[in-house]
Amino acid sequence: MPWQQLVADVATEEHPDGRPVYSQVTVQVPRQCGKTTLLLALEIHRALMYGGAQAIAYTAQTGMDARQKLMRDQVPMIEGSSVRSALRRIYRANGTEAVIFRNGSRIDPLPNTPSAGHGRTLDLAIIDEARFDVDDTREAALLPAMVTRPRSQLYVISTAGDATSVYFRKKVEDGRRLVTEKRQEARAFFDWSYDGDDIDDPAVWYRTIPALGYTITEDAIRSRLETARAEDKENTFRQEYLCQWTVVESSAIPERYLVRVLDKAAAPTGRLCFGIDVALDRSAASIVVADDTGRIELIEARDGVGWVVDRALDLWRRHKAPLVVDGYSPANSLVDRLETGGVPVARYTLRDMTAATGALYDAILEDTVRIRPSPHLEAALRSARKKTVAAGWLWSRTDIDVDISPLFAATLAYYHATNRRPPETKRSAIF
Repeated sequence: MPWQQLVADVATEEHPDGRPVYSQVTVQVPRQCGKTTLLLALEIHRALMYGGAQAIAYTAQTGMDARQKLMRDQVPMIEGSSVRSALRRIYRANGTEAVIFRNGSRIDPLPNTPSAGHGRTLDLAIIDEARFDVDDTREAALLPAMVTRPRSQLYVISTAGDATSVYFRKKVEDGRRLVTEKRQEARAFFDWSYDGDDIDDPAVWYRTIPALGYTITEDAIRSRLETARAEDKENTFRQEYLCQWTVVESSAIPERYLVRVLDKAAAPTGRLCFGIDVALDRSAASIVVADDTGRIELIEARDGVGWVVDRALDLWRRHKAPLVVDGYSPANSLVDRLETGGVPVARYTLRDMTAATGALYDAILEDTVRIRPSPHLEAALRSARKKTVAAGWLWSRTDIDVDISPLFAATLAYYHATNRRPPETKRSAIF
């Protein structure tokens, strides 16, 4: 399709010495417009047309999604084309998936972890579905693996996201700024989006959905819009088909209140308290600090749980400030190990948690708390949902697309610091 050809033509422009004109290429395009086919064409072009073995990494929102996209969508297209003759082997076993070409080039799906690119040298890296990224973990893992390759490129592609899509939103804003300022840098930016309200107009659809009239019909888009309105999901239609950035519709914390309390200078320095929380599936954990003046800061949010005890012990030794967990949460399993290490831990009951949740919620709405911005904590705040319990309500841990543990840890730290009056401990070093 013309839009695919445009991206491919521009993205593969080269300097006289063969180096790509653009080391980074960002594409914002609606769903179902053929980005998988475009990415595969770029991968194959890199694998076969660069005069030697090329290392290509494909990433998606998770490692499993990347493996499934490569094996279920891209490999069948390769096997059904004339490019099949250039293949040496396709590895399909779980965890070892790869496409190997006769010239030594290979396509590997990688996880979206900080260590994904360690020990590798990459010529082409793709960050697909970038709207699911809270921070730049994927990019930070891939770029060092490309630094010694003068012809390397990074592609970042996605439809629009919401308030939790911190990483891709910054890419889009930077790209639009470059275009507005007419600045020539080693980055290419493509943007198919619509920011207006006339979403019923087919002319708007044709300007915004580049596959319309090729692989998508007007009737199909009209049907999607009617269904979205019937299900009260118009924002989803705007986001996925018109690349309009939306807020989280059901967020418990209204955006207009949240933006008031975000403060880059809100580093806790008074009487400190540390909140610890673990995600429901134990895939991630967070530690947050707060002081008695109502300042909150995320110390760390990382995948897994194994790192938490050592980090918490270190914080206790340095600051002698209380540690608090929700006694009915997955973090409760860490308490015995912490106490064995000599750290006293406060375990909150359901009643404590409802009081703490209400206290932080009220403080945000009343503008009496200050939260130091960080991508993980902001995403959790903007994704907050309410869950009704017998004693009141709590933050919900289920049906959330982002790691909510930073919000729980912040709730614990804030309430304990402002209500339990822990011994005074001054912040003396970077956490």
